[in-house]
Amino acid sequence: MIQAKIAEILESDQFLQEFHINGWVRSFRSNRFIALNDGSTIKNLQCVIDFENTDEEILKRITVGAAICVKGTLVESKGSQQRVEIEVSEIKILGDANPEEVKLTILSPKKHSLEKLREQAHLRVRTNTFSAVMRVRSKLSFAVHKYFQEKNFHYVNTPIITGSDAEGAGEMFQVSSLDMKDPPRNEDGSINYKEDFFGKETNLTVSGQLEAETYAMGLGQVYTFGPTFRAENSNTSRHLAEFWMIEPEVAFCDLDGNMDLAEEFIKYVLKYILKHCKDDLEFLNERQINEDKLKPKNERSDMSLLEKLNFVLENNFQRVSYTEAIEILKNSKPNKKKKFNYIIEEWGADLQSEHERYLVEKHFKCPVILFDYPAKIKAFYMRLNEDKKTVRAMDILFPGIGEIVGGSQREERLDVLKEKMKELNIPEDELWWYLDTRKFGTCVHSGFGLGFERLVQFTTGMGNIRDVIPFPRTPQNAEF
Repeated sequence: MIQAKIAEILESDQFLQEFHINGWVRSFRSNRFIALNDGSTIKNLQCVIDFENTDEEILKRITVGAAICVKGTLVESKGSQQRVEIEVSEIKILGDANPEEVKLTILSPKKHSLEKLREQAHLRVRTNTFSAVMRVRSKLSFAVHKYFQEKNFHYVNTPIITGSDAEGAGEMFQVSSLDMKDPPRNEDGSINYKEDFFGKETNLTVSGQLEAETYAMGLGQVYTFGPTFRAENSNTSRHLAEFWMIEPEVAFCDLDGNMDLAEEFIKYVLKYILKHCKDDLEFLNERQINEDKLKPKNERSDMSLLEKLNFVLENNFQRVSYTEAIEILKNSKPNKKKKFNYIIEEWGADLQSEHERYLVEKHFKCPVILFDYPAKIKAFYMRLNEDKKTVRAMDILFPGIGEIVGGSQREERLDVLKEKMKELNIPEDELWWYLDTRKFGTCVHSGFGLGFERLVQFTTGMGNIRDVIPFPRTPQNAEF
């Protein structure tokens, strides 16, 4: 007898072979047909029982959500819905699911809203939508590591607890072991952090970039892939307080090389997903089409999910300077007719999602890489151009989502970096170690950051970023 996953059995030609399968009941009809799922695939395995020769007490316990063990023979299905099925010879209940209680949860057959599913995030992975999303997320995670390892990048684990603010935005979660009801204080009344666990103020990291840069200066090319945190009070469909970031850093690499790397990386992981997650992507594609039918015409997607993924793969990314993009936006119909929520009036504006999507979906009709942004709207570590107004920054813009990647050539010149830190009131003594890398063998180097959840969101077609991470952390919500 073979113990196998349902994904393997559905592809098997080992007819009349006995199989042993564990899974959860998705449906049980006519006291005869069990739809069984074990999480290995979006598809269910039909198990046919001889109810006349099955204990009635067992039949009563075969309910939606119950965990069961089935033993039986693989045969060609007589029905049109599936190729194979199992003729059950033995069935065992491993874990009951009370039908009355199931009715009160998202496990009931009734269709639930995504908001309702978030309230029961511990159970939502048992639905088709979330099992598909999480399988895609898992495969995407593997593809990230596969790409970088094949390119001889070294995986670096950067600190989660840090004393520096890589983005300079100050939106960080503080970490402390002090009793905040009665903390030790200095003479001026301020909290004395010298008595804290680390002897100084510390926070959860917003990025592993600065530490990754130091390792690129010794290992040549590295990447981080880990959790990051932002204490940004944004209740939107695009923001999380806890999320995962992919951050490669490469020595001896300028902005052009950085853009090449980002485009190649994205195309690699999407190609991998299209090959290895066909069933899940087809389900999610159909789901998005059905969801769009319920929306007003102006809110519907121009492309289906699979069309979007292939759109990215089949098109070269258009490289456009920020200055050129501003001119395009200023002269665009939506801007002139004041259809944009944020009207573009002058050079230096911080582009919003609506502007980014216009460039991708309406103007260029392909993914876009914007580069050479105004220095005033970008971080201190980005390399200053000769015009003293712009920096060697780049953002990659995708259909339906806007910015998905942000990166830059880093400022390798010590004097310029110090001057930029001074302008932004970033104390040198906080980042003395970062400045050291510009003293000992400095060189041109670049990197980018890609929010993993944004990538999962694009790949699955989910409208809200809270639905592509197992347990979302957002303002006023740290449930589960």
